[in-house]
Amino acid sequence: MAIAFYIFLLLLSFVLLARIVDLFFIASLDKISRDLRMSSDAAGATLMAVGSSAPELFVALFAVLKPGEHQVIGIGSIVGSAIFNLLVIVGAAALVKSTKLNWKPMFRDILFYTLTVILLVVFIWDGHFSLLEAIAFLGLYVIYVIAVIYWHRIMPYNDVEFEEGVEDAHGEHNKITRPLDQFLKFIFPRVERYYLVFFFSILLIAALSYVLVEVAVKTAHLMNIPEAIIALTVLAVGTSIPDLFSSIIVAKQGRGDMAVSNAVGSNIFDILVGLGLPFLIVMLLSGGTIDAGGDLVNSVLILFGSVILLIGLLLVRRWKVGKFTGFVLVAAYLAYVIYEIMKL
Repeated sequence: MAIAFYIFLLLLSFVLLARIVDLFFIASLDKISRDLRMSSDAAGATLMAVGSSAPELFVALFAVLKPGEHQVIGIGSIVGSAIFNLLVIVGAAALVKSTKLNWKPMFRDILFYTLTVILLVVFIWDGHFSLLEAIAFLGLYVIYVIAVIYWHRIMPYNDVEFEEGVEDAHGEHNKITRPLDQFLKFIFPRVERYYLVFFFSILLIAALSYVLVEVAVKTAHLMNIPEAIIALTVLAVGTSIPDLFSSIIVAKQGRGDMAVSNAVGSNIFDILVGLGLPFLIVMLLSGGTIDAGGDLVNSVLILFGSVILLIGLLLVRRWKVGKFTGFVLVAAYLAYVIYEIMKL
C-alpha cells in the first residue's frame, strides 16, 4: 500500500513539474530574456536551459543537501537524464522524421558536450568531487555560453526558429492536461506579471523536487533497491518526459535540428550547472568533498560511450538522422535499462 502511494506521488510530481515548467517557467523566462535584449542563442544557452533543466537542478541540490549521504540520487538523476536525452530523445526525433542537421551549431554543441562528459568521467573516477572540480564545471559552462554568443562570427549559420514549435507543443499537452492546467492558471499570478510568475514557478519547482527526492529515498528503501538505480532510471525518465514529447512534436514539423540541439544543450547545462552549482554550494557551506558511488561510475562510462556512438552515427551518416540512427539509439537505451535491471 505504501509503495502504491509513493508511486502515485512520483507520477503526480512528474506531471505537475512538466506543466509548471512548460506553461509558466519557460514562458516567463522568454519574456525576461526579451526585456534583457538577449540574442536567441544566448537566451537558449542560459535562461531556456534553466527552464528545461530546472527540475534536475533542484533534485540534485536537495539530494546533496539532504542529511544521510543521498547525493547519489542527485548525480544519478542527472547522469540518467543525460543518457535518456541523448539516446531516446534524439532517437525518437530521428524515428519520427529524417532530418539533415545544420552541422555548424551541432559541431559546437557536440564538442562542448564531449568535453563535459570527459570532465565528468575524470572527476568521478576517484569516487568523489572536489571544490575545484565543481568550479571547473561552472567555468566550462561560462566558456560554452560565450562560444554560443560568438559562434555566428566563427561559423555563420541561420538560427532555428523556436516560437511556433513551442506553442504547438503546448497545444498537444493541453488536450490531455486541461483540468490541471486550469487549476494551475487559477493559483498562479497573472501572466502579465511575469516576474512574479517566474519566482512563483521556482518555488513550486523547488517544492516538487524536494518531494521527488524524499519519495525516491523512501521507495528505494521499501523496495530494497539502491538509490542510484532509482535515480538513474525512474527520476531520470520522469524529469525528461516533457522534453521527449516536445521534441517529437517539433520533429514531426520537420525541425529535427531543434529536437537534437535542445537535447544536447540541455545535457550540457544539466551536468555542468546541475552538478557544479549544488556541489559548489554544499562544499562552500560544509567543506570536504562530495562522494559518488561505484554504480554511477559505470553509468558515466555508458554515457561517454553514448556520446561516441552519436558522434560516429552523425559522421557516418554525414549529419543526417533518420530511422536507422533512431533505431540504433533507442535500442542502445533499452540495452542500458536491461543492464541496470540485471544488476539488481
